[in-house]
Amino acid sequence: MVETLFLAGADAFRINMSHADHGTLTTCHDMIRQVEQRHSRPIGILVDLQGPKLRIGEFATDEVTIEAGREFVLDDDPAPGDASRVHLPHPEIFAAVHVGDQLLLNDGRVRLSITHVEPGRIVTRVIHGGVLSARKGVNLPDTVVPLAALTEKDRENLEYACQLGVDWIALSFVQRPDDVAAARKLVRGRAGVLAKIEKPSALQSLREIIELSDALMVARGDLGVELPLEAVPGWQKRITRAARRAGKPVVIATQMLESMIENPAPTRAEVSDVATAVFEGADAIMLSAESAAGKWPKEAVMTMDRIAQNVESDPNYRGIIESQLETRPEPTSADAISAAARSIASTLKVACIVSYTSSGSTGQRISRERPEVPILALSPKIATARRLSIAWGLHCVLSGDPDDLDDMVERACRIAFQEGFAAIGDRVLITCGVPLGTPGTTNMLRLADIRPDAARKEPPQPELL
Repeated sequence: MVETLFLAGADAFRINMSHADHGTLTTCHDMIRQVEQRHSRPIGILVDLQGPKLRIGEFATDEVTIEAGREFVLDDDPAPGDASRVHLPHPEIFAAVHVGDQLLLNDGRVRLSITHVEPGRIVTRVIHGGVLSARKGVNLPDTVVPLAALTEKDRENLEYACQLGVDWIALSFVQRPDDVAAARKLVRGRAGVLAKIEKPSALQSLREIIELSDALMVARGDLGVELPLEAVPGWQKRITRAARRAGKPVVIATQMLESMIENPAPTRAEVSDVATAVFEGADAIMLSAESAAGKWPKEAVMTMDRIAQNVESDPNYRGIIESQLETRPEPTSADAISAAARSIASTLKVACIVSYTSSGSTGQRISRERPEVPILALSPKIATARRLSIAWGLHCVLSGDPDDLDDMVERACRIAFQEGFAAIGDRVLITCGVPLGTPGTTNMLRLADIRPDAARKEPPQPELL
């Protein structure tokens, strides 16, 4: 099935550590790498850490009904609860909340307003009642809870995943920039750090979080619990555009084709939702239960792929994307080269842009420009090629560093031809850095024509094959 989903259009696979142990992670990792080897194509693996889970305690019965307008108490008494009170096993919450803060239970189905706070006891008024059972989740949209984003379990999973060689670590429960900084310190460059934006408090420090992250995810499920639902689409657009300006990939996630968990075709509204994310410039669109537990995983991936391709061929797409380029390139050679590559590719109608990228930063810069032609990213590092799998428009190929400028041109033309991006007689645009093979030195543009000798095959790369 992993191979089927890859062939249907999946570029990266997410392993959710809320539902996986180290054995499951290892098994999934090995399966994905086997598919990668069979097809000689880099595939990204993203490990999603669980983060701290805030939950209420037990009830004396299977479930209770909380009535609107009544008083409901959350306290530090571990005795089973009833319709008037329940245990809250999180002392941090008692110290952080204030009168007037809202408190949500069971994914927001029960909404409480805090009327009184005292040591070990929070008194609330029920705004929206409903049925509650044991261990349901707690959300605090108005409160910054003094909890680290990484639990001890997360730290163990992070270290194991990095040792295994995954490409991305997704960080849950991000409230402040320090949460991302702590994760980066533990990752130590062994994987990319992706910050999941799912807490309202993170929106207040969005710029700083983007600066510290390698990528972002708009986790709309949790964000929609703690924000008014009508505010989520606007924040999705703002986060997407802010990440693109910074040259950081952004993933849109949760409930994108939710009905395909049970049905072979999505609703029209879901198609429109996915299309909107693509129109707005998202780098990646993500399936969750649709492919993890649904009845139609292959069809869900194929549907999402068709929507994305259709949007990007729509006459309105180019105008929307180009209107988002609100800022001039950063005053670096790599940024200027990337902006120039987009302009030249459009003017001269080249077949593709071939970008030599060692660390991946040049590939991401060209991706940010959203050129009209395909981007072929050549890297000598398999880790870089895998990590770039979530960046927009990059077709990554593992290729060694060229020996000299002639080899650089010959290699770029040959791979562009063999990968199907250019035909004999086409012209390609090449970006690279001199001295060759030195990371962070992108400073050159080169136009080259595809000659008949481009059909000569390059020796296979042992790192991948």
